[in-house]
Amino acid sequence: MKKESFAVEGMTCSSCAQTVEKTVQKLSGVKDASVNFATEKLTVSYNEDELDVQNISEAVHQAGYEVIQPTQELTFAVEGMTCSSCAQTVEKTAKHLAGVSEAAVNLATEKMVVRFNPGNIQARDIIGAVKEAGYDAKVFTSSQENATEEADKKAKHLKDIWHRFVGSAIFTVPLLYLAMGEMIGLPTPAFLSPMENSVTFATLQLLLTIPVIYFGRSFFIVGFRTLFKGHPNMDSLVALGTSAAFLYSIYSTVLVYQGDAHAAMNLYYESAAVILTLITLGKYFESVSKGKTSEAIKKLMGLAPKTANVFRDGMEVEIAIEEVQTGDILVVRPGEKIPVDGTIVEGSSAIDESMLTGESLPVEKKIGDNVVGASINKTGSFKFEATKVGEDTTLSQIIQLVEEAQGSKAPIAQLADKVSGIFVPIVIALAILAGVAWFFLGQESWVFALTITISVLVIACPCALGLAIPTAIMVGTGKGAENGVLIKSGDALETTHKIETIVFDKTGTITEGKPVVTDLLT
Repeated sequence: MKKESFAVEGMTCSSCAQTVEKTVQKLSGVKDASVNFATEKLTVSYNEDELDVQNISEAVHQAGYEVIQPTQELTFAVEGMTCSSCAQTVEKTAKHLAGVSEAAVNLATEKMVVRFNPGNIQARDIIGAVKEAGYDAKVFTSSQENATEEADKKAKHLKDIWHRFVGSAIFTVPLLYLAMGEMIGLPTPAFLSPMENSVTFATLQLLLTIPVIYFGRSFFIVGFRTLFKGHPNMDSLVALGTSAAFLYSIYSTVLVYQGDAHAAMNLYYESAAVILTLITLGKYFESVSKGKTSEAIKKLMGLAPKTANVFRDGMEVEIAIEEVQTGDILVVRPGEKIPVDGTIVEGSSAIDESMLTGESLPVEKKIGDNVVGASINKTGSFKFEATKVGEDTTLSQIIQLVEEAQGSKAPIAQLADKVSGIFVPIVIALAILAGVAWFFLGQESWVFALTITISVLVIACPCALGLAIPTAIMVGTGKGAENGVLIKSGDALETTHKIETIVFDKTGTITEGKPVVTDLLT
């Protein structure tokens, strides 16, 4: 059951309020509806499975009034997502909040875009709900400072994953030799033989596995946390599979200590260790891929200068570009980049606007002409008044357009989300079913059935689809932005293969205006 408030326009008396109230109450799925004529607000409690905000708005419209829905769109940086199932959980959590009309999570960028009614819900409520689901979120804003901070955080995370992989590998390699050496023609010394020294054999494997479990602890922390919250993800599958192998091996080790030497043949420490080590390596490659996809945004942000020369109290001072305000008078000298958008009030110059238009020839500018932030002043000095600063500048709008395109979902991505949303529970069910089937129908031992269950748990992963699609969209839109082609959405990118003809307004759009020698004829 969802409860939302709407501003209603057009009510002139209490009778109007009664009409709106009765109209909404008649809708199937509405539990309660009340209208406050004084505040011109309609409050509705309804079943979101039977109707949505659009249905309510249309009903009010049919009655002769209009629902005004003030909406706000925010981007949140989400931490803790490790697979496409996590992204689905976060997205569903946000969508089910009262006041939220739309939510989309991009696993590759680790961002969530939410459109909501600020009268019903605030950013802190969304952050709280995401935290309750087992993840961390904060409001994200595009700026050079935030981009640097985020890049540093990702670099640190990448370094941490690499260290965990190396640490795991150091212990996994000798463990693998100890457990599998006989099978690959590398026999172990007699004092490590499972038949002659089973206690030493089992103990050494246990001691080699414990550090690997420690290095892979994040899989267990995240996996079991999301499992207990009712939103299992890929880490849950890894945690369940490796825990089963590790705990059974400990049980077999206890039997060895009690004198059952044959139990040393039923150790699966190397399975747990190898799974954790290889998946950690996979996480490393995944993080490297994610890092590369955001390079286009970093390059666009790098176009803007970090400082600006502004006149304050009759004196010229150098300030950070974030401190420039609308109405400030700025000075730009030859060779400098223009900090923000504005209008020339003194002087003239030729300005290179190729970053915006693609036109290589400088454009002559005089008093009264507009200039664009991040373009390059070529010849004279001039003063201009700032008209657009911060996120309102043309460059910021381009960056925002690219970010929105990278965060958008193509039709195939929506299909991947649906698959990922039900994948993990299905895999857990299939793993249990496979183990039970082998135990009862195959007349195998419960140990063999357990290995079948573990195998199904750890080899299944929908991330090839859930991560590859948003990554492809990011790379496509990012490469386009680097080359001056702005792609507005993932949907548009998906349909580009149908393009047969491209029309340009002038050759300057696609040429550099810098002739170079390509061949020598003698």
